[in-house]
Formats: sequence, C-alpha cells, structure tokens
Amino acid sequence: MPSLILEGGTFRPIFSAGVMDALLDNDIMFDYVIGVSAGITNGFSYISKQKRRNLDLLLKYRNDKRYIGAKNFLKCKSIFGLDFAYDEIPNKLFPFDWETFYKYNGKILVGVTNAKTGKIEYKNGVELDTKCTMLRATCAIPLLFPTIEIDGNNYYDGGLCDPIPIKKAISDGNKKHLIILTRDKDYIKMLTNQNKVAAKIVKNKYPKLESVLLNRHIEYNKTVQFCNELAKTNQVVLIRPQKPINSFEKDSNKLQEAYYEGYNSVIKNLDDIKGLFL
Repeated sequence: MPSLILEGGTFRPIFSAGVMDALLDNDIMFDYVIGVSAGITNGFSYISKQKRRNLDLLLKYRNDKRYIGAKNFLKCKSIFGLDFAYDEIPNKLFPFDWETFYKYNGKILVGVTNAKTGKIEYKNGVELDTKCTMLRATCAIPLLFPTIEIDGNNYYDGGLCDPIPIKKAISDGNKKHLIILTRDKDYIKMLTNQNKVAAKIVKNKYPKLESVLLNRHIEYNKTVQFCNELAKTNQVVLIRPQKPINSFEKDSNKLQEAYYEGYNSVIKNLDDIKGLFL
C-alpha cells in the first residue's frame, strides 16, 4: 500500500492542498496518510473529499484577526485563535464533512511531540474529536502556541521531532510513497534564533525538548537527504514547490499561486503517481 506523506510549515502547505485536490480530481485516494502540523491538517479535507476547502478557508480567514493575531495571546496564549480556528470554523463557519470523513477506511496518522519525553507520537486520526484537539497539538509551535493536552499528556508540534515522517511510513510496511515537501530543493535548514529562544524558555519545564529544538535543523536536513535518495527509485514520487511561500504569507495572490503550483505538480507527475498503485 502506498503512503501519502505531508510536511508542515504553517501556510506553506497550501501547496500540499493543491496537490491533494488534484489527487481528488483524478480519483486517487491513499489508504495511508501521515503528516504533521498544517500538512496533515490540510490532509483531513482530502480525507473528507472537500476540494478547495483549504484554499477557500485560508483566503477568507488568513487576515482575520480572530484567526491569527497578537491579541489571541490574551485569550488562549496562541497567535492563532484556537477555538475560532479549530472549532468555530470547522463546525459552524466552514463546515468540515464529518460524515464523509468517518467513511474513510484507511489509516491517517497525526504526528505530535510529547513535551515531557521529547519524543514523537502518532495519533490515530480517525479518532479526531469535534474540537480538533490533535490538530491543535500537531500545530503547536513553541512560543506561538501553548502545549495541548491529550489524555493527560502535553504536546507540541509534531514537526519538532519528525517533520517528514517517511521512516514511520516505511516501518509500518509501506513500500511506495508520495512525499509532499513544502520547501524547494535547495533549502537547507539552519538553527534559528527562534529555536534558540524557545529552547531556553521551555527547558525549565520540559528539559527533554531543549536538545530537540537545538538539533531540529540537523535532523530535518538528514531527512530531506533521505527523501532525495528514495526519490531516485521508482518506489517514491517526491513533489516540492519551486517557489515556496513564506510560512506566514499574507498575500492572497501568493497563497493561490502556491496552491495551483501544487495542483499542477500532480498533473505533471500523474503517471508516476498512478504507478505507485501498480
């Protein structure tokens, strides 16, 4: 069974949303979907077969201060309005198709980082609650989000430990893979000041996270290289943008361009993608 692997990146995965809408338009549904952060969050609209939902939602709410803005820190200790983004939007304003979602017979895994252990965990996506708690957790970037509690444990963004969960997909027995990255082929991740500050702040409460944050760039670059090597075989199709957008892109035109670049990337690689199912 081939896997669909989704990298995160806040708003960069609108590229991935375009990829998944093109898959839907060509009746391609993966029975194994795994990812982190906004990548896997967008993946849920793929599972619910709601084409353009991710794009239309972002175009409507990206610059809505209820969705993202500094004042949200006063209400929920997050740059995002958590209840607005993960409850009011999917359940009232921009309804998620729960009925179609629950008919999905495959496996969907949501990567989250256990704040106490500093280890990756994979939550069963079919158990998503209506408050979208596990999606809040997988998107919980330190400093920009609080930790999110699930079953008595506190979690941060799964991308801290496993930004591109290809090795988990392989260990689960998948032989072929469609990997969707949100950075261009020349990108090399560096240790950022944000990660340095985050490591310094969180280490007092969660000491195991310090090394995770300080070594995140090293592990990311190793994983990308691993994906590049896999892509040299006919068992893997790797799709990435040529012109990635900023993680917190505000320009609606650039968001749309990224979406359509993702869509067209599938059309260009359609035969190879279909070949994964042979």
